[in-house]
Amino acid sequence: MIVSTTTLEKLKESVTEKVFFGNEPTTELIAILLVYFVQGILGLARLAVSFFLKDDLGLSPAEVSALVGIAALPWMVKPLFGFISDGLPIFGYRRRPYLILSGFLGALSWLALATIVTKPWMATAAIALSSLSVAFSDVIVDSLVVERARTESQSDAGSLQALCWGASAVGGIITAYFSGSLLEHFSTRTVFAITGSFPLIVSIVAWLIAEDPLTEKPDWSVVGKQLGQLKEAVSQKTIWLPTAFLFLWQAMPTSESAFFFFTTNELGFEPEFLGRVRLVTSLASLGGTWLFQRFLRSVPFRVIFGWSTVISTLLGLTTLLLVTHANRSLGIDDRWFSLGDSLILTVMGQIAFMPVLVLAARLCPPGVEATLFALLMSVVNLAGLLSYESGALLTKWLGVTETNFGNLAWLVIITNISSLLPLPLINWLPAASEMPADHEGAGTIHPVPALEPDTSASKHLGQPFLPDLMNELIHQPEPIKESVE
Repeated sequence: MIVSTTTLEKLKESVTEKVFFGNEPTTELIAILLVYFVQGILGLARLAVSFFLKDDLGLSPAEVSALVGIAALPWMVKPLFGFISDGLPIFGYRRRPYLILSGFLGALSWLALATIVTKPWMATAAIALSSLSVAFSDVIVDSLVVERARTESQSDAGSLQALCWGASAVGGIITAYFSGSLLEHFSTRTVFAITGSFPLIVSIVAWLIAEDPLTEKPDWSVVGKQLGQLKEAVSQKTIWLPTAFLFLWQAMPTSESAFFFFTTNELGFEPEFLGRVRLVTSLASLGGTWLFQRFLRSVPFRVIFGWSTVISTLLGLTTLLLVTHANRSLGIDDRWFSLGDSLILTVMGQIAFMPVLVLAARLCPPGVEATLFALLMSVVNLAGLLSYESGALLTKWLGVTETNFGNLAWLVIITNISSLLPLPLINWLPAASEMPADHEGAGTIHPVPALEPDTSASKHLGQPFLPDLMNELIHQPEPIKESVE
């Protein structure tokens, strides 16, 4: 009996250290991780949304791109959700009730898509509702993690954030392949109904969150003080100039929606194969994150932004081989070319975007780190909205439709070359010598989904789906402690 007890204790210690990164696996921690896991697993309906908009509602590539941009609006105002949660407690609680409501809201949106949605405006509203559910629950669970991360020792710094990132990544990887394979056997509405069950997990586990009710009314003076600090921070040239560059860099038009129509209508790619591509790109995204963390995180921002943008642009132009069918004359099958192209572009896209997270974290001064980081990411998300909307206008102007891909090559050229336009302003980014001095928490990336626009897939196989507009695979890189050289 003694041996058995000792063995169990050792097993528990091993699981705590290796699986939970040293964090005690309490019921509350499991609840928090399940919320992040659900965020990742909602990608199950990602391809179903794309096929539903294309086939069931009969939308054109330009219309799909425009709809995606509009429905992503909740991610633009994430800091507002934080103020609502902090300032308007429900029955004295600031976290638990909002998690419960967001879960029910998500389930309701998917149930609507599975049953009553028959028009584009209804689809836009339902998808936006789902996006709101994920964004709000994300803000709440992020605040829980931030509160608990403050008690971490210096040696354990970042372990909780990394654990949350891992939970979301696992959910995303699990559903990457099944997002396509399910569509081979079930209708899009059935997939929506299955997906709708997962947000209810958030509502259930919310009851496991330990939270003491507030005995006093919210102190709005604290919010006012924080807003003052935030205003002072964003008025600094060292913060708004890099933010303006990131905005321009992300706002360039995208051709993702047009390429989805091309790969399904012209090349005949089935949902199962597209799910396979999603799995490959999900794993490649992790690979890109690892490469950045291992070899590139000390490279100056201007260098890595410049070179990664140029290389990504050149690699993105390789999709012209697929559009013109030149790959066939080279003896390369469409599917193998797409898989290989997606893998390479994903790794490069991930490497190109990782500095955004690092730079945003390092720009945040003490006192307003979480709020300013969320605000910076909202600016990036707004740029993503403009990217989809400008892509929709460009697609419409070039006459690319669900059956006419004659000008798709020009769309590829314009969207790729346009990504080079912000480079003359690269000096807006801080030089290595201009980086702010390290302070407590500097370089720590707060657990905010920092990549709502999807760069985990190549430009021509990334299917727009709003819960996946946050990239579950780079949710929380390890904290970066050393200064940028």
